[in-house]
Amino acid sequence: MSAIRVAIAGATGYAGQELIRLLLNHPHVRLTYLAASAKWERPSPASEVFPRFARALDLPVESLSPARLAADSDAVFLALPHGTAMTLVPGLLKAGKRVVDLSGDFRLTDPALYPQWYQFAHAHPELLADGRAAYGLTEFHRDEIRQAQLVANPGCYATSVLLGVLPLLQAGLVEERRFAVDAKSGLSGAGRKADESLLFTEMTENLRAYKVNRHPHMPEVLQEIQRVTGRAALMSFVPQVIPASRGLISMIHLRTRAGLDAVSRAYAACFSEERAPFVRLRPGALPQLRDVVGTNYCDVGFVAEASLESLVVASALDNLTKGAAGQAIQNFNLMHGLPETAGLTFA
Repeated sequence: MSAIRVAIAGATGYAGQELIRLLLNHPHVRLTYLAASAKWERPSPASEVFPRFARALDLPVESLSPARLAADSDAVFLALPHGTAMTLVPGLLKAGKRVVDLSGDFRLTDPALYPQWYQFAHAHPELLADGRAAYGLTEFHRDEIRQAQLVANPGCYATSVLLGVLPLLQAGLVEERRFAVDAKSGLSGAGRKADESLLFTEMTENLRAYKVNRHPHMPEVLQEIQRVTGRAALMSFVPQVIPASRGLISMIHLRTRAGLDAVSRAYAACFSEERAPFVRLRPGALPQLRDVVGTNYCDVGFVAEASLESLVVASALDNLTKGAAGQAIQNFNLMHGLPETAGLTFA
């Protein structure tokens, strides 16, 4: 088959750079347009903007032009700040492009939730209401993603938590359908921006919780649980930043009377190697960040204590890969009838 022409908007951010790294080795992709922001002053050689891609990438990085996005691509990845993608998507869909959006602009189906969780009103709520935005949790929505023109790529925390809890909730193993999440992420999860709280001297030898029970990934987790299992759940969520550049691990605490064997069967029913090539199960053990950083895997480990009716699940992934660019490429592959693992096997 001929190569698919791909444009990336937001190419200079951390997720955008990860998209470039992975797509350069994708056997069915040709990068055709790399856009920064509309404020980017002049086309700049990729070797200047991204020295690590010198001799591998000869495209310039240019200012963002909606017309160029549509004209120079068959498919578009939007790795832009929240609130920006929604203004570009209608034109891209009208032009017949297939779009994967890495922001939060199309993750929530109820437009009334955006002012509360993202502090803006949705500019195109009709795109949420008609179901055109498939939620890109690949392991659970393959059929919808294959047919979609627009995929809302899940948030990194949401991916980690959902892969950790959905099999248990589906199997009815979580007492009171209530669980608590203690999640820790590397600093790249905050995006590439000037923020005093993310300075080296502020974060080295430090750990800081933020947006406790107020993080915008919370409503998408709860929405997805309701959608997949047909019942609501309650979640306490404590996200934290750690002095690492990348990687994310969610420690999920829940009550269950089920033993380790029943829990293992619930996960195995969802995550066989054929159905979930990028989910690795670790019964009786807990993964570390170093197990997943630089890969597109999510490692899910779990330990149970029957006398306490307690289960601890650790769901670890790279926030820039399986939590962003890698999962986006999984969804892109499905949308174009390609093997789901294309370009990701050695990521």
